[in-house]
Amino acid sequence: MLTGLHNGAKLYCVDPRRSESAEWADVWLGIDVGSDIALANAVGREIIHAGLTNREFIERATTGFDDYAAVVEPYTLERGSEITGVPAAAIRDLAHTYAQADRAQLCWTLGITEHHNAADNVFALINLALLCGHVGRYGSGLVPIRGQNNVQGGGDMGALPNKLPGFQDLTDDDTRGKFEAEWGVEVPSTPGRHLTQMFDGIEEGAIHALYIIGENPAQAEADVGRARRLLGTVDFIVVQDILLTRTAEMADVVLPAAADWCEAEGTVTSSERRVQRVRKALDPPGEARPDQHVIAALAAQLGHDWGLPTDTRDGEVVARAAEMVWDELRSLSPMHAGMSYRRLDEHGGLQWPCYDEDHPGELLLHARLWEDPITGPPAPFTPVEYAPPVDELTDEFPIRMTTGRHLDAYNTGVQTDGYTSPLRREKRSGARIDVSPEDADRLDLADGDVASVTSRRASLEAQVRIHDGLRPGLVFMALHYPDETDVNLLTIEAWDPKSGTAEFKATAVRLEKVKGQPSHADDGAEVGRVSA
Repeated sequence: MLTGLHNGAKLYCVDPRRSESAEWADVWLGIDVGSDIALANAVGREIIHAGLTNREFIERATTGFDDYAAVVEPYTLERGSEITGVPAAAIRDLAHTYAQADRAQLCWTLGITEHHNAADNVFALINLALLCGHVGRYGSGLVPIRGQNNVQGGGDMGALPNKLPGFQDLTDDDTRGKFEAEWGVEVPSTPGRHLTQMFDGIEEGAIHALYIIGENPAQAEADVGRARRLLGTVDFIVVQDILLTRTAEMADVVLPAAADWCEAEGTVTSSERRVQRVRKALDPPGEARPDQHVIAALAAQLGHDWGLPTDTRDGEVVARAAEMVWDELRSLSPMHAGMSYRRLDEHGGLQWPCYDEDHPGELLLHARLWEDPITGPPAPFTPVEYAPPVDELTDEFPIRMTTGRHLDAYNTGVQTDGYTSPLRREKRSGARIDVSPEDADRLDLADGDVASVTSRRASLEAQVRIHDGLRPGLVFMALHYPDETDVNLLTIEAWDPKSGTAEFKATAVRLEKVKGQPSHADDGAEVGRVSA
């Protein structure tokens, strides 16, 4: 990003907080949490009314434009500003700059997807790209930025309740038949449950056992108090992980796993669909083994010999086992068919789809939309309407809390908490809540004071940090430090029916100064504050 900016690219940052990225931006659009669709629709309407659409692309490569235009018509600049809190002039500036740019990208992270309407948020952005033809061309596109490595690879391998590896549809009889012939078992045609639905299944008495690999739901789930209560009712839990997480502490059996990024062989897939080799550098400690070996050994105990070599201390054996698994995947997933280990090594990675060993891999996933006529189906506009966060602001809960990451910390802190950081010399500390100067003055809070934070689900105490990057009515807490501030006790379990993602980003809370602390009302001087 910085290279692009130094070369003259323009950056617009849409974020409720004045984040580090906003510091580099030409324009910061300080949006109200959960109003992303209203902003996108207002941008789309302005592009249409200003005559800045890519009509040739829309007519040749898309469907549904008229329906989309009708839905966004009420989202005037004024209405967009009223809903989002972003000045109308800034919305107009964004719309005109994006539409008229020769190349433009829309990048997003969990601020878009951790909402009860997560998929609709993404559709709203896709609509803008289709409106301007900013897709399928070098330098243009839609870029979901992942928070950890190989998220893309997990989805590619079928870690979704309705998909088989290679994003093949579970409900398609011919597709299932191919996998059944290879695996020698019947593959259920009914999609499974996503994570949030699994907890509903526990509550309903439909799920009695869990096998949890590399996940820490006892600290990572929204409304985590409910999650822990339900985990405590499960008859039998197996956890397979590299560290003893809070979830592992609740398990009946813990299977020690290798850190696959350095203690195993395999592949990793980036957000740009590039598959690369991972090579074993270290032996796993103690009895830890690579995930695929643990799973194969468990299958053997259940009476199914998958033929996978089991000597995990021999590097050549580990590499051969990983390649066997990968070659099976290639035989079943057309988009991976041409990605042999030999070719991955020769090219330093390949991008899917890669259909055979003569295929170079697709640099641009949607380049076909620029062919005339296009190959394959046209790209559909998907009209979506704004809907506010589920956790409503009221007089009792008047402040919006959003959660997020610190640059040098990782998820629930299992792998990073307790260590010094390259960005700061002291041990990480996240037991804080960031508060705007205006709210701090109103609530008689100073830097370092302790405040109680209460939502409709729970209450906790956190140290206050006054931060100029927040607007009045918004507070922020990081998600990495549940042992210090168990923030997910506060978050709401409302989830998106299309993606299954919970609404971590929008919690209604109230903030109160813990009794017994000195008043700052008459200090007559500003307390220490963090500038954005």
